[in-house]
Amino acid sequence: MSPEHERLFDEFVVARYAALRRTGYLLCGDWHLAEDLVQTTLVKLYARWPRLRAQEAAYGYARTTLVRSYVDTRRRRGSYEVAAPDLTVLVEGGGRGGGRPADGWPSGDRDPADPDRRLDLLAALAQVSPGYRAVLVLRFWEDQSIESTAATLRQTTGAVKSATNRGLAQLRTILGDSLYEIASG
Repeated sequence: MSPEHERLFDEFVVARYAALRRTGYLLCGDWHLAEDLVQTTLVKLYARWPRLRAQEAAYGYARTTLVRSYVDTRRRRGSYEVAAPDLTVLVEGGGRGGGRPADGWPSGDRDPADPDRRLDLLAALAQVSPGYRAVLVLRFWEDQSIESTAATLRQTTGAVKSATNRGLAQLRTILGDSLYEIASG
């Protein structure tokens, strides 16, 4: 790779690593696995970097690669092995961040001093089927359109709509009435 491509790739990693890591965490519920997903993504992106037509498209390519890597990993692991979610670490450095929320966590309309609702929602999200979780993260966390989500996951728009409905139904089943408390919080 040329020195110019190396420089651009390094700048991309510095600018987008945290966002990719957060998305990885939302998918798998474990910071260490999220970092593994990001590393896998960056290795694939590095190999492809000189051939990218538009450097602006790199984040979309990286996000797509991250989500597909996650889904592929879940398929290979099978149903006999389940990663235990590490939902207690919402502060960078395992609680050594002086109470500063992990970079990029949205506060929404809720009181940011009450992380219980966020923990409940993240714990419930960790229980949703991996395919549905990928759709929910892309649609509601990454704020992607149905069409964009379908392209990322190589699915039809109908499949994304169905997966969204089924994923939300799983969340409702897991959270029960507390879902409405979280949403209205």
